[in-house]
Amino acid sequence: MNWTGVIPALTTNFRSDGSIDHPAFARHCRAMLDAGCTGLVCAGSLGEAATLSTEEKIALVRTAVRAAGRRAPVVLGVASLSTEEAVALARAGARAGAQGLMVLPPYVYSTDWREMKAHVGAVISATRLSCMLYNNPVAYRTDFLPAQVAELAAEHPNLAAVKESSGDVRRIIALRAALGERLSLLVGMDDAVVEGVRMGARGWIAGLVNAFPRESVALFEAAVKGEVARADALYQWFLPLLRMDCVPKFVQLIKWVQAETGTGGATVRPPRLPLAGAELAAARGTLRKALRDRPRLG
Repeated sequence: MNWTGVIPALTTNFRSDGSIDHPAFARHCRAMLDAGCTGLVCAGSLGEAATLSTEEKIALVRTAVRAAGRRAPVVLGVASLSTEEAVALARAGARAGAQGLMVLPPYVYSTDWREMKAHVGAVISATRLSCMLYNNPVAYRTDFLPAQVAELAAEHPNLAAVKESSGDVRRIIALRAALGERLSLLVGMDDAVVEGVRMGARGWIAGLVNAFPRESVALFEAAVKGEVARADALYQWFLPLLRMDCVPKFVQLIKWVQAETGTGGATVRPPRLPLAGAELAAARGTLRKALRDRPRLG
């Protein structure tokens, strides 16, 4: 497992009846890798994991593993209401061929460090798979501080990365100060990717990459190579779209953009509903401008 580069948090392809469209999902996996992505994350928040059964999550892993072949590793997002369920999901993912785990705190229950450490520690130690801790205090109300991440890293050799989504780019510097090169640091918010890379992040768990894979890879590579003018120009063009990743209806927005760009479908599972009214009009205006000004990548 190599926690670097652009790794899509994959959307989940649904048919009109709400069932998973595995052939479409496999095509989408291959399209991401064809564009230069370095891994695939199944059943994350953008993949509507909270609406998927355990069996559906494992089926997605199997489809992604077959689609990726030897080209790139597949990562399973692990977020459950109970520690027992999360551990079982991690082990099932390993048996299905996942090469990495994205470990989240429980979806609903947020509490002190002692309990959260026990929960994520149990998931990390459940398999020998390389693990990435997902820190998103805005969404999950649990904030893994740099000193706490360092404590986990000292106790779990297979903890290899952190997906940092606090929205505070100072965290990248703080994590690097606490951990040195022990963990790979990845940006988890689309509209902080260039800032995160400049602070030392080595990867990007990306959302809008589902609809704009080539532009996402080009932006990340320009930032990593220190091509400031190119990175800034791409970023300024991309930012209105990237901000769709950081609002409550990010799933509906990104899947709608996919439908409009021919890279996926807009169908979501309830309680989510398709975009409508002013939100749809605003999204349409943002996308129209982006497509009009879309850069030529050469």
